[in-house]
Amino acid sequence: MSKKFEDHFLATRRRFLRNVGVAAGLSVVPLSWSSRVFAEEEMVVEGPRMPDIPATKITDNVYVIVSPWGFPTEENQGMMSNVTFAITEKGVVIIDSGASLQIGRMAIRQIRKFTDKPVVAIFNTHYHGDHWLGNHAFVEENPDVPIYAHERTASAIRSNQGDFWKSLMERSTGDAIAGTVVTPPNEVVGHEDELDFGDMTMRVHFYGTAHTPSDISIEIVEKRIVHVGDIAMNNRIAFMDDGSFLGTFKAFDKLEEAVPDAYWIPAHGFPAHDLIEHNRSLFEGIYEAAEKAVEEMASPEDAKAYALEDERVKHYAPVVDGFDENIGKYASLAYLEAEAAAF
Repeated sequence: MSKKFEDHFLATRRRFLRNVGVAAGLSVVPLSWSSRVFAEEEMVVEGPRMPDIPATKITDNVYVIVSPWGFPTEENQGMMSNVTFAITEKGVVIIDSGASLQIGRMAIRQIRKFTDKPVVAIFNTHYHGDHWLGNHAFVEENPDVPIYAHERTASAIRSNQGDFWKSLMERSTGDAIAGTVVTPPNEVVGHEDELDFGDMTMRVHFYGTAHTPSDISIEIVEKRIVHVGDIAMNNRIAFMDDGSFLGTFKAFDKLEEAVPDAYWIPAHGFPAHDLIEHNRSLFEGIYEAAEKAVEEMASPEDAKAYALEDERVKHYAPVVDGFDENIGKYASLAYLEAEAAAF
């Protein structure tokens, strides 16, 4: 390639990227995360800045940036999962980093309203992308920050789940997360592992497949607070395609046994003392309806009908986001699990 042609190519490419960004409401910034064809010139299109969502104080030095309801859209820019942070003696600990580079940066802006301490640890509760794609922003700030997850979560993100969730979130948000780079966990934790952050201890709970095969819950020991990830949600029904109703009931039992009278922080919805109680009631209504259908050798459609007749399900249906669109799928999943358990 001649020098003249190379200069023309680079100038044309810059104008193209800039025009694409302006047309889409995006910004164009230097690429810092992948190898460059022309190191000094390579550019990448970034999605728009995520509007600030102020953090809600849960107790002293523990905060949650509570996400709006719903699923990823162009309007919410993928902001559908809570970002929780604790300000400890040793620095800031993040539990679930959000669904994009932009959301992670927004979280950092909220953290800086309370402290200048560095982020010293991130926990990813499982491999669904709305809980870890924000890792990019924190590693951008500190390349050496440890990111903790269950070994199966780390493995899944490094393999198919990483690119799958990045692509899914890009499509769902109209490329609002553009510029986000898959940034997997780099440290593995397991059941009863404890990390000391001075005045706060983070204890890991893992009880097998619940929402996914590798959900971890993070107990802030001194506060009697437990972040449960997506094992339980507030006014939203947990995605169960990768999970287990029976495994979820087991996780509920074990968590309540391990941390009686805990304050539960979900990754979707507001924290509450009765979070697990309400989730258990709804899930039992759906699963027991499926068990009834299996016992009667009825169909998955009958399982849905039985669930809709259950008083517990009737109670929660009006307040659970996405219930009408998803109850058929959840009844079918419960039916398949109940059928397998019966044999």
